[in-house]
Amino acid sequence: MTKDQRLHREPDRRVRRSLVIALATSALLAAGALTVVGVRIEQVHLAYRLDALRSERGRAQERIRQLEIEVATLRSPSRIEARARQIGLVAPARDQIRLAKEYVAGGTGLAANRSRAVSLIAPRPPAQ
Repeated sequence: MTKDQRLHREPDRRVRRSLVIALATSALLAAGALTVVGVRIEQVHLAYRLDALRSERGRAQERIRQLEIEVATLRSPSRIEARARQIGLVAPARDQIRLAKEYVAGGTGLAANRSRAVSLIAPRPPAQ
């Protein structure tokens, strides 16, 4: 053979098609595997985040329970009474108490108006 003479082969379309299909299948498998790995990594990250949020929620619930106990303690009538004595407050004497007319039955306030309205609507029982 001379230098100018070269072997010439006709490309086989079946071989080329098989090679393209194999490369495409390999690329799809690699992309699928990377997608699965990525999803698994994200799942692990989300699991850690979920654990952190659960522990944070537990701490918040415990703090709420502590605050509710503190509020109940602070609202305790005996505690309020003791604190009032500390700052010099005492229970009022009977002559120091005055009722508002709105709340006294038979007066001129709201309670009196309601009792008059009821007596006008409801018939009185016969006197014996």
